Amino acid sequence: MSLMKAAIFVEPGRIVLDDKRIPEVGPTDALMKITTTTICGTDVHILKGEYPVAKGLTIGHEPVGIIEKLGSGVTGYAEGQRVIAGAITPSGHSYASLCGCHSQDGPGTASGFKAAGGWRFGNTIDGCQAEYVLVPDAMANLSPVPANLTDEQVLMCPDIMSTGFAGAEKGKVRIGDIVAVFALGPIGLCAVAGASLMGATTIIGVDTVPTRLEAARKLGADRVIDFAAGDPVAEIMRLTGGRGVDVAIEALGTQATFASALRVLRPGGTLSSLGVYSGDLTIPADAFSAGLGDNSIVTSLCPGGKDRMRRLMEVIASNRVDLSSMVTHSFSLDRIEDAYELFANQRDGVLKVAIKP
Repeated sequence: MSLMKAAIFVEPGRIVLDDKRIPEVGPTDALMKITTTTICGTDVHILKGEYPVAKGLTIGHEPVGIIEKLGSGVTGYAEGQRVIAGAITPSGHSYASLCGCHSQDGPGTASGFKAAGGWRFGNTIDGCQAEYVLVPDAMANLSPVPANLTDEQVLMCPDIMSTGFAGAEKGKVRIGDIVAVFALGPIGLCAVAGASLMGATTIIGVDTVPTRLEAARKLGADRVIDFAAGDPVAEIMRLTGGRGVDVAIEALGTQATFASALRVLRPGGTLSSLGVYSGDLTIPADAFSAGLGDNSIVTSLCPGGKDRMRRLMEVIASNRVDLSSMVTHSFSLDRIEDAYELFANQRDGVLKVAIKP
């Protein structure tokens, strides 16, 4: 039996590195040898028991690597080829995939479809914080990495970049829009970059960590607000002359940031929610204009599939956006428990960590 090292969810509060069997490759699968992966905020939710997964599951959903073995039915790829796969791995043939909602791909039940069904790595199947990961429906999900791009340059594509950009896309940011982004962690920073690419001319970032505020400026924020220094809602309304913003992007997943994002919207504006919420949300009646404000609330799960990954890598290759500076720390897979401790506690100015088997 061939074994590999993998970061395994044991119980709330414990993700440990242990041995696991290297997956067997089915006809439509590919086995990827991981060269670089990372830890996501959602993984921290799993660690804390705020998002339930099965005990014994390998965690992680952001793989960069090399094709080790291809299934008998997979064509158009070669073993030894550098590839990435998105955190969302659509089958390409489900009802959700065929209606264009790839992130909700998944088997139906008598009671309906489970939300986030397209998120399989580290959720419903073994993920990629390991030496190897099995990529299902490989022909729909493997995207070749251009030779001129490093692992660190494309590491944000599988999830963080795709999710942040989706916040701007689902919010329907238009040329000349005013956009506010609440929380400038990795997803919020990518939302800033996405809003800028889509034509927003005033982008306001809200956080309190100086390094994050500075990173937001570099990625396109025109104004940054330190929420610890005063009420960000009042400041945004002042900056907009009382008009409010066209799109508010919530990128943390708390009641406070959700309510603030709602309060800064102009009538007819859109709240684009990216946060993963671990408790019930309340919509304040006044902020919602008692339901009469023509506002929209939309949510996004990062789009996946090989064409989405290709498009994101094209953005990077064209030098429209450089996200490699978001990788602030690097660890070997053997030290992944140390990496979790650092990332979960947000120490030492960490934004993202590179994990290298």
